[in-house]
Amino acid sequence: MLQSRAQVTVRYAETDMMGIVYHGSYLPWFEIGRTTLLKEIGVPYRQLEADGYRLPVLEVTAKYLRPAVYDDVLTIVTTMRERPVLRVRLEYEVFRGEELLATGSSLHAFVDRQGKPVRPPPLMVARMAKIFPEG
Repeated sequence: MLQSRAQVTVRYAETDMMGIVYHGSYLPWFEIGRTTLLKEIGVPYRQLEADGYRLPVLEVTAKYLRPAVYDDVLTIVTTMRERPVLRVRLEYEVFRGEELLATGSSLHAFVDRQGKPVRPPPLMVARMAKIFPEG
């Protein structure tokens, strides 16, 4: 299992008329979590793109448990439970302190610049082999 943490502070623009975070605001936070995890394992998204890889979203879920509000400091915990092959699934938890506010997941495919499915880049395969040894 691989896990990373990122923090965001809720901006006023991310709230709705009820003063709580608009549900669509969570998806960019999931993206922050995903790109932070990739950077921490030494495979930054910018490098993936420069090398001709893309990670389009195939599926995304979100479950809202408690509301977040303006100026809350939130922690996004991103988890990868399995070694990516042609796809990578990530799970997200959004916390305010110790309080779990939302959970979610996203499924991404590895594709080349033309949109053809491909295996992950060699650097990522090598990093994942160390984290997820076969066995």
